Amino acid sequence: MGETKNYVCSEVQRLDAFLSQEIGQSRSQIAQLIKKECVYVDGKLVARPGVKLKIGVNVEVNFPEVEPEKALDIDFDVEILYEDDDVLVINKPSGVTVHPAPSVKEATLVDWLKHKGIRLSTISGEERHGIVHRLDKGTSGTMIVAKNNDAHEFLSQQLQDKSMGRYYLAVLNPPLKEQITTIEKHIARSPHNRLKMACVDNTGKYAKTMFASLALSNDEANQLVACKLFTGRTHQIRVHLETNNRHIIGDHIYGISPKQEKSERILLHAYMIYFIHPTSKEEHSFVAPFDAQMQEYIDKKFNSEQINEVITPSNILHSFTTDS
Repeated sequence: MGETKNYVCSEVQRLDAFLSQEIGQSRSQIAQLIKKECVYVDGKLVARPGVKLKIGVNVEVNFPEVEPEKALDIDFDVEILYEDDDVLVINKPSGVTVHPAPSVKEATLVDWLKHKGIRLSTISGEERHGIVHRLDKGTSGTMIVAKNNDAHEFLSQQLQDKSMGRYYLAVLNPPLKEQITTIEKHIARSPHNRLKMACVDNTGKYAKTMFASLALSNDEANQLVACKLFTGRTHQIRVHLETNNRHIIGDHIYGISPKQEKSERILLHAYMIYFIHPTSKEEHSFVAPFDAQMQEYIDKKFNSEQINEVITPSNILHSFTTDS
């Protein structure tokens, strides 16, 4: 065990509410401490967060030590778009996994955050590294990282109430027929391939994506589109496109065909993020530039001057209907 602290209760209240106020952490974190047998009331081990405390009782908390983690070589850099005491906005590189997992042998974005010194509470013996939302390994672009617990909870709530969101850019083949295409189909794990998600009729989770055409390639075979997500399901953009027999260039899971154009990476990029700042409560938005591979592909296949005009934030916002 690590540090031990004692707290004296001055009014009748629940244990989790009392410790949440004293330690300055959420009730869910307090519940983790209790689950790990770290909390005693007047010398007796407590098993439930809802225990009622009497005035004058002593609450002892044995904070667990954070287990040291094996350091990994970080062979990538991450572009920082914005940083202050509460948030970090980054441009995640393609090919970088966000979270460590048993199947992931290389360094992750969380490893990079550790290396940079960004970490949250260690109250339950595990470091939370501020990951509010994720991107697939191959997808690049804007991500926001919380630098303290208050910011983390504030931003997580915005994900729920949709006051935070992103607009993606993708290169498709073949082009969509309409200027605006809206797809509303439920998404669940594919019964045929555990690596894939699939659209299923009224089972799984509801999902809605809107696509706006921005530009056709010089040979009109490919299309640059903006994607607006109304829900956040795994592989949502890719799954919804597959149901329309479209695929993103470089996608090796969905829409594969012998004629598919090759690309070193999937050409899907979280281009713009918007959110309300945890402290100032002002709305912020940031744009992440393409990496060299995606920029090179677009320069080769599209009219660069036209692309520069259509990917301005104002044009992307105006590309979607307001009554959606």
